[in-house]
Amino acid sequence: MRYTTLLHEGILHSAERNPMASAITHRGVTQSYEAAASDIENAARRLLATGLQRQDRVAVYLDKCPEAVHAMFGASRAGGVMVPVNPLLKASQVAHILRDCGVRVLVTSAVRHAALRDVLAQCPELDTILFVDTPPDAETSGGPRLEAWQSAADFGLGRPAHRVIDTDMAAILYTSGSTGRPKGVVLSHRNLVAGAQSVAHYLHNRAEDCILCVLPFSFDYGFSQLTTAFLTGAHATLLNYLLPRDVLKAVSQGGITGLAAVPPLWIQLAEMEWPEAARRSLRYISNSGGAMPLKTLKRLRAHLPRTQVYLMYGLTEAFRSTYLPPEEVDRRPDSMGRAIPNAEVMVVREDGSRCAPGEPGELVHRGALVAMGYWNDAARTAQRFRPAPGQPEGLPGQEMAVWSGDTVRMDEDGYLYFVGRRDEMIKTSGYRVSPVEIEEVAYATGLVTEGAALGIAHPQLGQAVVLVALPAEPSVTHDQLMALLRERLPAFMVPGHLELRSQSLPRNGNGKIDRKALAAEFEGLFQEVALS
Repeated sequence: MRYTTLLHEGILHSAERNPMASAITHRGVTQSYEAAASDIENAARRLLATGLQRQDRVAVYLDKCPEAVHAMFGASRAGGVMVPVNPLLKASQVAHILRDCGVRVLVTSAVRHAALRDVLAQCPELDTILFVDTPPDAETSGGPRLEAWQSAADFGLGRPAHRVIDTDMAAILYTSGSTGRPKGVVLSHRNLVAGAQSVAHYLHNRAEDCILCVLPFSFDYGFSQLTTAFLTGAHATLLNYLLPRDVLKAVSQGGITGLAAVPPLWIQLAEMEWPEAARRSLRYISNSGGAMPLKTLKRLRAHLPRTQVYLMYGLTEAFRSTYLPPEEVDRRPDSMGRAIPNAEVMVVREDGSRCAPGEPGELVHRGALVAMGYWNDAARTAQRFRPAPGQPEGLPGQEMAVWSGDTVRMDEDGYLYFVGRRDEMIKTSGYRVSPVEIEEVAYATGLVTEGAALGIAHPQLGQAVVLVALPAEPSVTHDQLMALLRERLPAFMVPGHLELRSQSLPRNGNGKIDRKALAAEFEGLFQEVALS
């Protein structure tokens, strides 16, 4: 087996080993590894034909489809940097990403481009838009070039790919931050390849596996389904599902052996009847993006008695940190597990010293999976990426670790247990949501003068969004504001509860909105709703 060091090499090497094996299935059409590798090489040449320079950013704003896969891995093959954009995001959020990391080429569809038309002027570095379907008529008022993804022109011949090595940038994944708009986590080829190797190792992925991809590729957990599949020569099936039963149908009909999901989807799937074909085919399931409720875990195991369950914890800044081996699920169903292969996870006090067993502390992750930092944000990078604790004195260069901001404890056997989050992030439906981003959208409606978005415990979602707001005018109604929020926010950010106040929101001693006091007012709200 050839040694893989760069992101795109996983699928290209698998194509060399077994060219006729199934690589990608979408809407019932299967592409072999040989064909997928050819399309990735063509994608690289197409991108180079736009004038793509080394480490230029290539955004991919599409549903899960083969063209999205070809574009992402083609950007890597060309020597660029892929930026997968969540297809659920609204135009202003997409524009922020394109502008923030200076995207030069955008790969999208005509329908998605139409939704972005009014915001693209905010992205001055965007040079070319490539359409996987029919491009619209060229615009005459300047702006980016509009070109076909597949061109009849003899594109790219004679333009070699830019040379990159494993420590160069491979991807920028955007994740919400607690203090504003989404921030770009910069990942190297080494980060992504090491992550794929580690996860494929403990999941025992092999060429015979068929992995169902239901999560967005902009989510590190979702993108991991591709990298682990391609590294091992397994078969990836792409699914844009509308209802949970679509997932069960795909598992049954596709002979799926591996399924990764987040708690809200598992909660729904656990309440459904599993077809016998799905029960037979699934070798393993995995959970990340939040703790799986014990009730859900028990129901899934009753549905799938022969299926291995992997409970995992990760953060985009280090891809994946821990996993609980299936043989430990009965003894420690509430545990995050231990460190994944080729990583060390520590629990430390504020001074960096190690916590005693059972003592809560901050989770710190060191190793090959630690990201390069946040794009164009030295302050936040310095806050989260700091020297790893316990390094020998005299070491000429300090190794950087990611300090997660999550409080955990470790038992005597080294197994970790989640305690809580040190920041104000809202974790809903497997997404990390910035309260500030929701508040900015509320303010932009012109109907709100004060607002606070909160994450309140929810039995299905992990947390649900609650928005408390002071209307700009007494005539503003609940339905009026909610209609605009639904229009401007993706579904997972829309408040599950909106409360309009007649007086200013409470303040703390620093004059800031007292979020803790507000959150206490809504404690138990969704548990009460679930019981009613």
